[in-house]
Amino acid sequence: MSIKVALEHRTTYEFAHPVNVAPHVVRLRPAPHCRTPIEAYSLTVEPAGHFVNWQQDPFGNWVARLVFPEKVAALDITVGLVADLMVINPFDFFIEEYAETFPFAYHAALAADLAPYLREVDDADAARAFADSLPQPGDRPGGVPTVSFLAELNAAVHAEVAYSVRMEPGVQTPDETLARRIGSCRDSAWLLVALLRHHGLAARFVSGYLVQLAADQESLDGPSGPAADFTDLHAWTEVYLPGAGWVGMDPTSALFAGEGHLPLSATPHPSAAAPIEGATDPVEVTFSFSNTVTRVHEDPRVTKPYTEEQWARVDALG
Repeated sequence: MSIKVALEHRTTYEFAHPVNVAPHVVRLRPAPHCRTPIEAYSLTVEPAGHFVNWQQDPFGNWVARLVFPEKVAALDITVGLVADLMVINPFDFFIEEYAETFPFAYHAALAADLAPYLREVDDADAARAFADSLPQPGDRPGGVPTVSFLAELNAAVHAEVAYSVRMEPGVQTPDETLARRIGSCRDSAWLLVALLRHHGLAARFVSGYLVQLAADQESLDGPSGPAADFTDLHAWTEVYLPGAGWVGMDPTSALFAGEGHLPLSATPHPSAAAPIEGATDPVEVTFSFSNTVTRVHEDPRVTKPYTEEQWARVDALG
């Protein structure tokens, strides 16, 4: 079963008068490790008189560097992509035998490679105390299955931190998020990174698109999900498991990342994952953005079979 969607993400800055615009860095292209097939992608920038160079940052993410040789009165950045939301089982991976049960320790060579993702997070003393207050896998005979431990930790953050749409820039420290017990997706993701690293697991912060589609039928025994198709910028966490590689965890929903999670940038610290980064001369600015998703193809399925119009075409062909 396949559903293909077209996503358009537009960000616009209108300046009170033409200004000099410093080079901008745009991190809005699906990362190389994105598991959801991306069938088409475009980045359109206005004004047209600019230069763009595609690069990869030290962590392998795609980065577009924009240079504007002349003053501009407005800046418009539009991303378009087509994604095939084929179902992805988030648990479709194998783990090396030595890491199947937690706690475990990375082999020395692997730990050296993962060093940037193992550094303790600053301003996270309360977060570490919170991690220590939870049931410890080392206290259970033989430990616990690694996936079970990760699911429990993901669920603990989800239960402890309520979700809010926070418009202020930046990311709260893990301790601030725990003290407030409320935060945006990026705040919960950074808290989970701190908890994972405290347990000796390599973890990184992920910025990306989240696509959620309305269900064909209402659920009989749980939430039915969004009432309409939806997409927005989102943040979650990835943990490195020997044998499996980077595995996505979304504490906002307490789920593991699936086909609707499209990573754009995965970094050791949130400051290196900002979707758009740059500066201008001091000026009054009007900011606007939109993020839309449209279904462009759907395979017939049990919950949504052929329409009357489709049946008519089948009959005509027969």
